[in-house]
Amino acid sequence: MFVPQQESWIVERMGKFHRILEPGLNLLWPILDKIKYVQSLKEIAIDVPKQSAITSDNVSLSIDGVLYLRIVDPYLASYGVEDPEFAITQLAQTTMRSEIGQISLDKVFRERESLNVSIVEAINKASAAWGITCLRYEIRDIKLPTRVHEAMQMQVEAERRKRAAILESEGVRAADINVAEGKRQARILASEAEKQEQINKATGEAHAMLAVADARARGLKLIASALADRDSKHAASLTLAEQYVAAFNKLARTNNTLILPANAGDVSNLVAQAMSIYSTVSAHNIQAAQNQNENSDNSLAYDDNLVKLSALTEKGSTIAGQAVPREDDSLAEYFSDDEEREKALEAQKEKKDQQLSKNTKNS
Repeated sequence: MFVPQQESWIVERMGKFHRILEPGLNLLWPILDKIKYVQSLKEIAIDVPKQSAITSDNVSLSIDGVLYLRIVDPYLASYGVEDPEFAITQLAQTTMRSEIGQISLDKVFRERESLNVSIVEAINKASAAWGITCLRYEIRDIKLPTRVHEAMQMQVEAERRKRAAILESEGVRAADINVAEGKRQARILASEAEKQEQINKATGEAHAMLAVADARARGLKLIASALADRDSKHAASLTLAEQYVAAFNKLARTNNTLILPANAGDVSNLVAQAMSIYSTVSAHNIQAAQNQNENSDNSLAYDDNLVKLSALTEKGSTIAGQAVPREDDSLAEYFSDDEEREKALEAQKEKKDQQLSKNTKNS
């Protein structure tokens, strides 16, 4: 008799176990020997039917699975249990129900692999006497009650919305940080640019001041060397007088400035004052004899002009076809009050008397 590979045949002789036939050629006694059991040594996959189980948090589940086993001892598998597949299936169901009752619903999904290992270990302890070993157990399908499934779906959606909100807030936060960092860098660069601009401006002003001071120093040296000559001092005196008259003329042109000298009605007196400055500056640099002659000539000319101008103003005459205003009329334009006009006339007369006495002493 030929036995196929990966099979074991149990032989009984006269109703008693005799031997196990191995794959290959085997000889049997007719009538005495009888093949009682045929066991396959291949790995067998058995479907575990659906069954209900309750988790530790009182959630009812419907679970099925697949059990993978192999017969390692044909003798025990034949004489240790009546129906090995049925026995191992029932053992798998009870073990799975027991293991699920020890964990919560969340752990059923999260620790699915560890749950399979626990079921395999529990089955192997019980099936060792049957000559069967459980290789692995896989949970195939888990069905939840409708309300629990909806609640879990809402939880998942809420979790996803939460994650989306967190991601969005993190994005906004990162954007705000980037904007703030950009503004900070911009302000720093602007302040550094302003600082450098001020430094450059100050450096330029310093160089300009040094250049102006250097030019002024050179100009003063040139003026000092030029004033060493005799004739140059006369030119300097005349220049000073011209600058005085030009400055007074510039101030009088502005609209919001009112210039009211003591002798506003006497235009010639302004020229006389400018010439007196010229005389004062040049008096210390010109010989005494020349100063006396020039001052006497100036005083005589001034007296003649003053007498002529006084006569013309009192009579209200005209010069070159143009009316010469009186001192009273000129002052009346600036002073509306009689008392103030009289005070101004007295001050003007005193100043003229002082000028005449000074010219007399010089002569």
